Amino acid sequence: MDEDEIWVVGTLADVQASGADAVKAAREGAIQRFRESTRDERVKIAGEARQRFGRNLAWGAKIGDQTALFTHLAVPVMTRLRLPERELLDTLVRAGVARSRSHALAWCVRLVEKNESSWLGELKEAMTKVGEARSHGPLN
Repeated sequence: MDEDEIWVVGTLADVQASGADAVKAAREGAIQRFRESTRDERVKIAGEARQRFGRNLAWGAKIGDQTALFTHLAVPVMTRLRLPERELLDTLVRAGVARSRSHALAWCVRLVEKNESSWLGELKEAMTKVGEARSHGPLN
């Protein structure tokens, strides 16, 4: 959950297939079938949740190490960048890696997530522990 939406990611039973490519394809197919077969229910639940919590629901499914999000917001964010950062984004745009500065910045964020996932996981875990400590503090 964040300020804009609540993620609901269901875990589905794994599928049987031989070979990494076949497993990936079978998982993608199972996730797609789940998405199609639950669409009406998810739309109804999302409407009720929007009224109750004032946020959108983002839906997804997970099988094994494969996760797919079906519906989630692309939320604009504002940032101020100095010349070196703008030059980096402009280089990505001129090279055809990105369509625009905002697309280039999103690409950079995904790259950090991919290459620093272990560190980000440690950071999230530490933040959770800080939140737990605060909830047991004298001001609560």
